[in-house]
Amino acid sequence: MSYTRRGFLKLTGAGVACLSLSQLGFDLTEARAYATSLKTKGAKEVITICPFCSVSCHIIAHVRDGKLISTEGDPDFPINEGALCAKGAALLSMSRNEHRIKKPLYRAPYSEKWEEKDWDWVLSKIARRVKDTRDKELIEKNDKGQTVNRLDSMFLLGTSHASNEECALIHQAMRGLGVVHMDHQARI
Repeated sequence: MSYTRRGFLKLTGAGVACLSLSQLGFDLTEARAYATSLKTKGAKEVITICPFCSVSCHIIAHVRDGKLISTEGDPDFPINEGALCAKGAALLSMSRNEHRIKKPLYRAPYSEKWEEKDWDWVLSKIARRVKDTRDKELIEKNDKGQTVNRLDSMFLLGTSHASNEECALIHQAMRGLGVVHMDHQARI
C-alpha cells in the first residue's frame, strides 16, 4: 500500500487529534478496539499453540483466504494471560519471511552447494542412514556377556510440538532401536 504526502499528513493529523482528545479525558478504548477489529475483519479465528518451548502458549491466529494475517497471545491462557515471548511474538513475521526454507535441502559430503530434494528422497535417505548406523554400531552384549542392545552413536532430541502420547510413541520407537541417549527440547 502506498501513501501520498497528503494522505500521510491527514493520517498524522488525525493521530495527533486522537492523542490530544485522549489526553483531555476522552475514552478511546472503543475506538482502539474497532480499529483492531478492522485488521482481522472477515478472518477466521483459530487457537493454536506456539511451537517454541514446552510451555505451549496459546496463540490466536487470524486466517483469511488461507493465509495467516495476524497472530496474538490468548488472554484466556492461564500461564501467560496473552503475553508472548520474543519468539512467540515473532511467529507471524517468521511465517512470512521470504528467506524461510520451504523445501528439503541436501548438501552432499564435501560439496559446497545445496540441492533441492523431494520429501520421499529425504525420508528414504534418513531411514537408510538410521538402519545402516544401527546395523554397524549396535552393541548387543556388554563386557559381562549380558544382552544390552545399546546404540550409543545416535541421539534423540524431543520436541514440544508433540503431545504426551506422541512423545511416548517416539520414545518407545527409539528404545526399540536401542537408542539410550535422549533429551527433550523443553530442557534446553
